[in-house]
Amino acid sequence: MTFTATVMISKEDDWYVAKCLENNIASQGGTIDESLSNLREALELYFEDGVHIPTTKQQFITTMEIAI
Repeated sequence: MTFTATVMISKEDDWYVAKCLENNIASQGGTIDESLSNLREALELYFEDGVHIPTTKQQFITTMEIAI
């Protein structure tokens, strides 16, 4: 079984923080790739414990420029 996670990555000081929006699991790393790898591992461990996989539809995140 697979699960497609919606992930938000933010830069906090010297770290990149990757957060799964479906269940608020987060991890960090020194690079974007490292933070994603660490999040993948955290999610695999989370679901390994038999926690129900969310059935929400895929979400999309984008940016929008507005005049202020």
